[in-house]
Amino acid sequence: MKTITIRGIEEKLSEKCKKIAEQDGKSLNQFVLDTLKDRVGFKKTKKHNVVYNDMDHLFGIWSEDDYKTIQDKIDSERKIDKELW
Repeated sequence: MKTITIRGIEEKLSEKCKKIAEQDGKSLNQFVLDTLKDRVGFKKTKKHNVVYNDMDHLFGIWSEDDYKTIQDKIDSERKIDKELW
């Protein structure tokens, strides 16, 4: 990896970059690298960014009793039958 020194950065630009990096939860170095990669066209894009929502109607419809019944069944399946081993 190469190291590049950038001279002549105005104070306002420096502060703005630091602020954006902090908001993004990144170091200043990582922010600058990401910005350069994006501008030059090296930024990686997600290959699998399809969002499925065909089962959205199922979320949040179980009653507390339904949940307990299903969870009890799942828990019972997780028990090891010592006679089989």
